[in-house]
Amino acid sequence: MKSIKELDFGVMSAEKLQNIAVKEIDQAEVYDADGYPVEDGVMDPGLGVIDPGMTCQTCGGKIRECKGHFGLITLSRPVVHVLYSKKVRNLLRFTNVHDDGSVSCLLKDEDKSLRKSNRMNEDPETGEEISDIDFEKPYTYYQDGEKITPQEIQEWLSEIPDEMAAKLGVEGCRPEDLVLTHLPVPPVTMRPSITLETGERSEDDITHKLVDVIRINKRLQNNIEIEAPDFIIDDLHELLQYHVATLFYNDMSSVPPARHRSGRSLKSLIERVQGKQGRFRQNLIGKRVNFSARTVITPDPNIGINEVGVPYVIAQKLTVPKKITEDNYDQAMEWIENGPDSHPGANYVFQPDGNRRRLTEENKEEIMEAIEPGQGWKVERHLSDGDTVLFNRQPSLHRMSIMAHKVRVLPHRTFRLNLNVCAPYNADFDGDEMNLHVPQTEEARAEAEELMKVQEHVKSPKMGGPIIGMLQDYVSGLYLLTQEDKELDREKAFNILAEAGEHTRDLPEGDTVSGRDLVSIFIPDDISLTINEGEDNEVVIEDGELVKGILDDDAVSDYGGEIIQQLSIEYGSDMVAEFINRVSRVGAIFLTKRGFSIGLEDLEVSDEATEKIQAEIDDALDETEDLLQEYEQGKMEAITGKTLEQSREIRITKALNGAFTEAGEIITDNFDEDSSAFVMADSGARGSMQSLVAMAGVIGQNSVRDQRIERGYKGRTLSHFKKGELSAKSKGFVSSSILEGLDAQEMFFHQMSQRKALMDKSLRTKTSGYMYRRVSNALQDLKVEYDQSVRNAQGDIIQFRAGEDGIDPGKSDRGKISTNISTNQGE
Repeated sequence: MKSIKELDFGVMSAEKLQNIAVKEIDQAEVYDADGYPVEDGVMDPGLGVIDPGMTCQTCGGKIRECKGHFGLITLSRPVVHVLYSKKVRNLLRFTNVHDDGSVSCLLKDEDKSLRKSNRMNEDPETGEEISDIDFEKPYTYYQDGEKITPQEIQEWLSEIPDEMAAKLGVEGCRPEDLVLTHLPVPPVTMRPSITLETGERSEDDITHKLVDVIRINKRLQNNIEIEAPDFIIDDLHELLQYHVATLFYNDMSSVPPARHRSGRSLKSLIERVQGKQGRFRQNLIGKRVNFSARTVITPDPNIGINEVGVPYVIAQKLTVPKKITEDNYDQAMEWIENGPDSHPGANYVFQPDGNRRRLTEENKEEIMEAIEPGQGWKVERHLSDGDTVLFNRQPSLHRMSIMAHKVRVLPHRTFRLNLNVCAPYNADFDGDEMNLHVPQTEEARAEAEELMKVQEHVKSPKMGGPIIGMLQDYVSGLYLLTQEDKELDREKAFNILAEAGEHTRDLPEGDTVSGRDLVSIFIPDDISLTINEGEDNEVVIEDGELVKGILDDDAVSDYGGEIIQQLSIEYGSDMVAEFINRVSRVGAIFLTKRGFSIGLEDLEVSDEATEKIQAEIDDALDETEDLLQEYEQGKMEAITGKTLEQSREIRITKALNGAFTEAGEIITDNFDEDSSAFVMADSGARGSMQSLVAMAGVIGQNSVRDQRIERGYKGRTLSHFKKGELSAKSKGFVSSSILEGLDAQEMFFHQMSQRKALMDKSLRTKTSGYMYRRVSNALQDLKVEYDQSVRNAQGDIIQFRAGEDGIDPGKSDRGKISTNISTNQGE
């Protein structure tokens, strides 16, 4: 092994290519009649070996010993390097070669870039006028209408002195190196062939391109030697240029791509390297990983937030290495006895000499006899209940995208996940897949348990509030259970607790138990807090007793979850995990026993409320008409900083939105509080009061780009309206509700605004995903040192204090330092 001192990037000169090449490649045939590689062909054995049993003719190495060697194609005529064609154009535009070989630089200002306006039109030394160079993509150049050949370009560039070349942005090579006279033939190991089931060999795309280059190069050479007409030589030269160009880059906009016989576009060198499927992102930054599994996720309310359900079929494939000692000898023998096919079993053993042996029915007895505890034997046992694993959902956008869970081996073929842990993973169950990784060392397992367990990430590092909390059915269940007058028979309360796996001895005395008493069992005695103080939905807990209020998303949900927040601060993560697991289970069981469904009648409001809503809509429409008359009569005054048209639209939108707001208040006051739709919206479990208003009251104004609907026919939105009409309906106001049904125009406008919202979401996701990738790559080497400074990989200080204030939001109380954080939580 040699230690690498430095890496130098640049364009390789013809001399360097000739020095590294082991032989000249000039045969277009790849294999002979017997199937052996042709001497001096692109698969010449001197370029490396890819077949077992063969020996490299250059270094004598066998497969995997020989890394491969470069060959060389000498081109009959030079060609422009397609990846530097714009650089070549700039070198031609900004230099002028005199008859005596001297060169003038036509750059006006050295500090400015090589752009059109920064080029002199006269030679600064001779004063003669210099015509511009026309560039036809991808590699053709003209001066005064005359085509400049690659040979002429090469001679021109060879005259440019090094200092001038550096000024024009050429470093690491000579300008004439941008015109190719020799082409490297990459080692066979870089473009191995494969043998198909039919016995035929299938060659790599790069090999196909090299064969094309050699074939055309040979034809060009022959035609030059027999002094063929110029137009034939020029055509072949153009074809050679095309094949060399598409070897480097086969996705040029102005040139048809080179294709395989099947019609598939060939993959060039550039496409191998760049993009998501390229060498860097596919093979270097990220790779396939051992001891990992991937499958679809499904919900399981019966496992804890720290657990993950793993299918037997995965648990039997993934293994954990265990040293065989006196203490675990009997257990290890049981694993080996069970073998790969029974759970819990084992798949491999490591002998003391380090060799790994797969367990089979035939050899397991022999292996069991050979094993002695404490001699260095190891067994790779199946994944079992209680093992620590890492669980991940892509795209991994923040640290909670990968957390540690405890294994629960379960039947069937999906990973099971507690619903409360969906938020940090941004997971849902519409076909999402997730990845599971099994740490292989004690250190890795300890680190995962201490730092990455789900309960350690209940508080978000973004805002210092809960990102893990109860959701949907759990919230609905607790909301209904903690209503003011909710009383349960003692027997029912017992059954709920028993089904949730809880002790029933904590129930208060009496024939009936209130829902609040049931929830209070799980709140520690010394917790006292008030949520939404002074408001209608005030919740009061005194000494562990829920004495007032209804539990909703503000109390127990993610992004609200004040009870979860206070438990985290006062008691730490163990208590939080216990509270979420126990209380959510009770809420879900109560809801299941009570029953919870939704139908159209849940959205119905009284005739009186409907009449009130219609009156509000009529008032808003009348106000809109008045505003339009005011505008048409020239009486409307412009809002400061706005045009008259903008002022008109702002006032009309305000009037129409007012109808929606009023309808919302009417519906809230008149809704049946037992309605499932109301329960979901009011508790924050799902949806919102706005959703209910749209369904039961009025949809209101549809907008595109935060404005009333403008586009459609010329001078009007639809053919149903007059030209220039500005009425509410013609600009997207929907006075119907979803329950009542929309007419054709209303439906059309509603679809316009919804389509825009949908498009915005999908386009934003793509853009923000790419921006995040760029930002995270730029910041990935930053870390907080023990002196609280943020430094990069070179040790440069980026911030003197992390976040400017030294506060870790994930350990704070919503960004503030909490005065009563327990000692086991750290600062």
